[in-house]
Amino acid sequence: MVRYLLGRLAGALMVVFVISVVTFAIFQLAPRLTGANLAFFYTGKNTSEAQAAAVAQKFGFDRPLPEQYWTFMSGIVAGRDLSDGATEVHCAAPCLGYSFRQNRPVLEMIGEAFPVTLGLTVGAAVLWLLFGVASGVLSAVRRGSVFDRLATTVALVGVSVPEFFTGMLLIYLLTSGPAWLRWYPDGINYVAFTDDPVGWFVNMIPPWICLALLFAALYARLTRATMLETMGEDYVRTAWAKGLAPRVVIGRHGLRAALPPLVTLVGLDIGALLGGAVLIETLFSFPGMGRLAYAAITKQDLPVIMGVTIVSALLIVLANVIVDLLYGILDPRVRHAR
Repeated sequence: MVRYLLGRLAGALMVVFVISVVTFAIFQLAPRLTGANLAFFYTGKNTSEAQAAAVAQKFGFDRPLPEQYWTFMSGIVAGRDLSDGATEVHCAAPCLGYSFRQNRPVLEMIGEAFPVTLGLTVGAAVLWLLFGVASGVLSAVRRGSVFDRLATTVALVGVSVPEFFTGMLLIYLLTSGPAWLRWYPDGINYVAFTDDPVGWFVNMIPPWICLALLFAALYARLTRATMLETMGEDYVRTAWAKGLAPRVVIGRHGLRAALPPLVTLVGLDIGALLGGAVLIETLFSFPGMGRLAYAAITKQDLPVIMGVTIVSALLIVLANVIVDLLYGILDPRVRHAR
C-alpha cells in the first residue's frame, strides 16, 4: 500500500508541475499574441506608459519565459516584492500574485472565497449522494416497478433542466412567489458560518438544492445501471441462493461492487466544484471561487485569474489522488497490480 501511495503522489506532483508550466505560459503568452501590453492586465487600463514600463521591468516581462516562470515559482516558496510602478508591496509566501486593482494578495482573496465554495460543494454532495445513490439502488432492485419508472423520469428531467433555470425558478418562488412559498422575503444572502451558523445553513439550502438536482439525477442513472449489471452476476445469485439477508446481498455484494465508478465520478465532480461553481455562485451572489474568477475575468485582473486557475487545478489533482487511494482500499487488486 505504501508503494502504491508513493507512486500516486509522484504522479500527482508531475501533473501539478505540468499544470503550473502550461497555466503560466498561457496567461503570459496569450495577451502578447493579441498585441496587448501585459502590464495593463496587472495594473489596469488607466496605467500610464511610464508605470507600464516600470511594471514590465519589475515583473521581468522582457526576460525569457523560463526565467519568468522560475521567478513566479520562487515567489510561492519565498515570497517576492512587486510594484505597479507607483507603489511597491511585499507579497509574503506562498505568493500566487498580487492584485493591484484591489490592493490585495491573490491568496488572501482565494482564502476568503474558498470556504464559501467548500460549504456549497460539501452540502450539495451530501444531498446528491444521499438521494441519487439511494434512488438508483431502489430502482435497480425494483426494476420495472412504479418507483423505478418515476425515478427514471425524474432523473431524465433533472439531467435535462439547466442549473441557471432551476436557480432562477427557486429564487423567484422563494423570494417573490406565492405567499406559502415565500420563505426568503429578504432575499437569499450568504452569511458566514462563523457569524451565524443557523443563518448560514438556512441560506445555503436553495443553492444546495439547485446544485444537487443535476448531480442527483446523474448519480441515480449511473447507480441504477451499475447495480443492474452487478446484481446479475453469478456471485450475487449465489448469495441469494444461500439465503443471505437482502441488506447483505444488496449492500455488501451488490453496492460495494458498484462503488468504484461512483467513487471516480464523486472525486472528479467535487474536485471541479471546489474550483468554483460559477453559475450557482454568480446566480445567488455568493462570494465563492467561481464568482471570484468571474469577476476577475470581467475586470481582466490577470493575477487573480492565474491564481484561481492554479488552485482549481490543484484541487482537481488532489481529488484524483484521493480517488486512486480509495480505489486501493475498495479493490485490493488495484494496489497489488502496480
